[in-house]
Amino acid sequence: MKLWGGRFTKETNQLVHNFNASLSFDQKFFKEDIEGSIAHVTMLAKQGILSEEDKTAIIQGLQGICEDIESGKLMIDEEHEDIHSFVEAHLIERIGFAGKRLHTGRSRNDQVALDMKLYTRKEVLEMDSLLKDLLQSLLKIMKENTDTIMPGFTHLQKAQPITLAHHMGAYFEMFKRDRSRLHDIYERMNYCPLGSGALAGTTYPLDREYTASLLDFYGPTLNSMDSVSDRDYLIEFCSAMSIIMMHLSRFCEEIIIWNTNEYQFIEIDDSYSTGSSIMPQKKNPDIAELVRGKTGRVYGSLTSLLTTMKGLSLAYNKDMQEDKEFVFDAIDTTKGCIVLFRGMLDTLTFRKDKMRASAEGGFTNATDAADYLVNHGVPFRDAHGIVGQLVLYCIDKGISLGEMSIEEYKAISPVFEEDIYDAISMETCVDKRNTIGAPGPEAMKKVIAIYEEYLAD
Repeated sequence: MKLWGGRFTKETNQLVHNFNASLSFDQKFFKEDIEGSIAHVTMLAKQGILSEEDKTAIIQGLQGICEDIESGKLMIDEEHEDIHSFVEAHLIERIGFAGKRLHTGRSRNDQVALDMKLYTRKEVLEMDSLLKDLLQSLLKIMKENTDTIMPGFTHLQKAQPITLAHHMGAYFEMFKRDRSRLHDIYERMNYCPLGSGALAGTTYPLDREYTASLLDFYGPTLNSMDSVSDRDYLIEFCSAMSIIMMHLSRFCEEIIIWNTNEYQFIEIDDSYSTGSSIMPQKKNPDIAELVRGKTGRVYGSLTSLLTTMKGLSLAYNKDMQEDKEFVFDAIDTTKGCIVLFRGMLDTLTFRKDKMRASAEGGFTNATDAADYLVNHGVPFRDAHGIVGQLVLYCIDKGISLGEMSIEEYKAISPVFEEDIYDAISMETCVDKRNTIGAPGPEAMKKVIAIYEEYLAD
C-alpha cells in the first residue's frame, strides 16, 4: 500500500520502488513505530479528533500486529515501501475503516523522526549499560592489582614503573568519559518531534506536550522544520561510538603487544583466541585484532552520515533515509565489540612476574635516581646529566641501576650513599607517588573508592 498514491496515475517502476524502499532496514524499529502510533491516537482521542471507539480499535489492532510480528505469525514482507506503510496496511486489513484514521495529524516525516529517536534513545541507554559492565570488570582488575608493578611507557619505550591498577585506571577514565558523552546525547535528543507534520505543523488541535509525556520525552520540539530534518543526535551518537571504538582499539593494541612472545605480560584465554591453519604453535589475539579493525567501520558510519547531511537544505530530504543503515551498523558493531572485549578482558591471565621483570630491566627508576640527587641538594638539571651517565655506564656493563655497586655510584657522583638502593627500588618508585591520579597505594585507594561510588549510582 502506498501512502501517497492518489496523485499518481501509473504504478511505480519496480526498480524505482526497490531503490526508494526502506523496509529492509527500517523494519528494525517496528516496535517504536507502533509505540508512537499508540501515543498519537491516544492524544487524538483526548483532543476529540478521534472517537474513543476508533482509538480502542486502533490500539488493539496495533498491539495485535506487534504481538504477531514478535511471535513470527506475521512476517514483514518486501511488498511495502517502509515499516509505516506495512503497519498501517495490516491495521486497515484487520480493523477496517477506523485504521484509515491512524495517520490523522501527522506525516511520515515526523513519524520516522519519532521512530528513529525512540530507537536511538533505547540504544543509547543500552550502550551505557554495556559500558558500565565493562567498567565493573576494569575496577575488579584494579582492586586486585594495586601492587602489581609493571613498566609505564611513552613512545612505546619503558619510562617509569607503575602498577597494573594504574594502567587499567587510564582506560576506566576513557570509558567513563564515553558514558558522559552518551548522557549528554540523551539529554539533548530527548524531545518529541511528533506533531511537526511534514514541516509546518498541522491545523488539527494537537496536544504535543501530552504526546511527549506519553512517550517519556522531556517535552515537544520547538521548531517543526528542524524537527523533521534534525539528524544531529545521530551524528553525535556516531561520534560517541567512534570514540568508544577508538578507546577499545587502543586497549586492544596493548593487549596484542602484551600477548607477544617478546612481552608475555598476559595470556589470552583459549576461548578468546584462534590458531593458525599451518603453524600449530600459533595462538592469535584475533578478537583484539578484529575490534581494532572494526573501529574503521564505525568511523565510516560517522563520515558517511556527515557527508550525507552536509549540503541539505531545510526541511526533509529523501537523502536522510540513508541515516538508518549507517547508524544501525555502527550500533550493532560497537555493542558487539564492547561485549566481546569485556569477555576477553574478564578471562585474561596477567603475568605479574613478567611485568615486574620488565619494569626492573629498562631503567624505569632513572627519574627516581635523579630525584634522589635533588633531595640531596643537587640541582635537577645537573642530576639529570649525572643519571644519564649512570645509564650509559650500565648499558656498557650490561647491568641495571640496582646492580651497580656503591663504589661505582660514587665514582660518578660522591653524593650517592647506601640509601640509593632503597630510593630506586620498584616499590619505592611506585609507593611514594601518592598525589591524586598517581600510581601510589594511597592515591589508588582514593581513586578506587571514587570509582566504586561512581558505579554505585
